[in-house]
Amino acid sequence: MKRFLPFVIVAVVGLVTIGAGVILYRAKRPQTTTIPKAMGASKEHAEEVHVRGAANAAVTLEEYGDFQCPPCGGLEVPLQQIERDYAASLRVIFRNFPFTIHEHAHEAAYAAEAAGLQGHFWEMHDLLYREQAVWAKTKDVQPLFDSYAGMIGLDLERFKKDASGEQVKAKVESDRKRGEQLGVKNTPTIFINNQSVPPTSLNPVALRAAIDAAVKDKDNSS
Repeated sequence: MKRFLPFVIVAVVGLVTIGAGVILYRAKRPQTTTIPKAMGASKEHAEEVHVRGAANAAVTLEEYGDFQCPPCGGLEVPLQQIERDYAASLRVIFRNFPFTIHEHAHEAAYAAEAAGLQGHFWEMHDLLYREQAVWAKTKDVQPLFDSYAGMIGLDLERFKKDASGEQVKAKVESDRKRGEQLGVKNTPTIFINNQSVPPTSLNPVALRAAIDAAVKDKDNSS
């Protein structure tokens, strides 16, 4: 056994070196993650995920977003237009992935989830992105978020209680953990039919092309 020990040591060192190289490579290359089937959007229960679009849509677009992230805000209007244009074949899912470097990102996520508990997640989602330039620069955002809750017809007292409650915090954390398991590191991160979209393709033209390709693949496999 002793005479094989040097070879064993060399092999272990080699594996460690290769592993380190893979980690560095993956850190530098664009994300091309595939969502495992067990974690696919189609496996989610409706009450656990925020969805717009038909359950049997040919294409599912799943976004991990931060409400205070400028690129997320910039992509929101084109995404909504894409939703309208592909209404018959597109299903959209949103998951929270707030960053601590954004002062109010967590508060915004909690506000959206609190609205969701009253059945108005998407209204708050759209409003937060539309008004991002306003509330992102405000020191105390809660009065603004309360006003948004009033605008979309929420029970304000319940909204305030829910926005600071454990249930919405747990939901946001659950979204974040799921994203981390999939290798999400930046926002927006988008998956189309469980395939991650490269950062260079996060623009309206490339997203439409990817959706068209996914629809075609779905039709060909039917």
